[in-house]
Amino acid sequence: MPEVRLLPLRRHRGITLVEMLVAVSIGVVMLTAMSLLFANNSRTRAEIERSSQEAENGRFALDLLATELQHAGYLAELDGRLLPLPASKPDPCATDPAVLRGALGVHVQGEDGSAAGLGCITDVKPGTDVIVVRRAATCIAGAGDCLPLAAGAPGFQASSCNDPLRAELATGVIDNFYRLSTAAADFSLTRRDCATAAPVRRYLARIYFVAANDRPGDGMPTLKRAELGAGGFTTVSLVQGVDDLQVEYGLDSSGDGNPDVYSASPDGYLGCDSSSTPTCVGHWVSVVSAKLFILSRNPTPSPGHVDQTVYALGRVADAVAGSGEPAEVGPFGDGYKRSVFQQLVRLQNASGRRFSPS
Repeated sequence: MPEVRLLPLRRHRGITLVEMLVAVSIGVVMLTAMSLLFANNSRTRAEIERSSQEAENGRFALDLLATELQHAGYLAELDGRLLPLPASKPDPCATDPAVLRGALGVHVQGEDGSAAGLGCITDVKPGTDVIVVRRAATCIAGAGDCLPLAAGAPGFQASSCNDPLRAELATGVIDNFYRLSTAAADFSLTRRDCATAAPVRRYLARIYFVAANDRPGDGMPTLKRAELGAGGFTTVSLVQGVDDLQVEYGLDSSGDGNPDVYSASPDGYLGCDSSSTPTCVGHWVSVVSAKLFILSRNPTPSPGHVDQTVYALGRVADAVAGSGEPAEVGPFGDGYKRSVFQQLVRLQNASGRRFSPS
């Protein structure tokens, strides 16, 4: 028989305690490093999201206000220069059609750092500006995607008819050139053919302001708009995180459609100590441009950040020069990061009617 050789049994060994402790230690180090990396990435991503939202909100608020101001004073076929100057600064919260007609020529007005006396808006953040814009809608009510004129809401109609047999343009009486009313039966003006009814547009009276809260008590500063409708003024939130709004208005004193001086408070320019005189109201009628300054903040605080920055938001009003020292706010000393957004806006309707090539 052939010889059978038995192979020796292989000895089986486990890991030692030292090896196990080394492996566990390496694993702990790697897990800690990965956790720190993940936490840092999460904080960085959250900070980027906060900053992106701040920038997006600031730019959107600026674009929204700029677009509104560019349309200020739009009255379809009616030349706003023909409208009489009101004896006093119009009430932004007026709802009576007769009062609205008297204010029609003041395409824009504002309150410099105060909303005192404006009963149609609430929770205005102290020290922020208020902007009032008056105009007709650029689209015909109910045509295409344009909103219809709600029952009881103010509408606007301008005549193009110059037939001496009709009580419209040929009369030379400004009150016959247009209709601003809440009653549908009042819109009787016609187009150029003096037979077809002239289009009716929604009349827009809008007040833009910064509220201290979006919802009551939430502490979120928000750009809001109060708009005149059938039941009075209704306020809607537009952009969260708008911490401040300041405006300088460009006044055209030479009548060429270009701003000659900027002032944060036309009410007090050139010795006007009250808005109750026609001279002071005339400053608002001469506004052809505006400098907008918006301070936007992060929606939530940034861990470890303390805002020690002083922000310049245009210049304060000066009764003689128009603009004085820089208008500064801050430091706030909180954890919110902020940025300033600014833009120069030309009021196309007001400046275009005055423009003369030089």
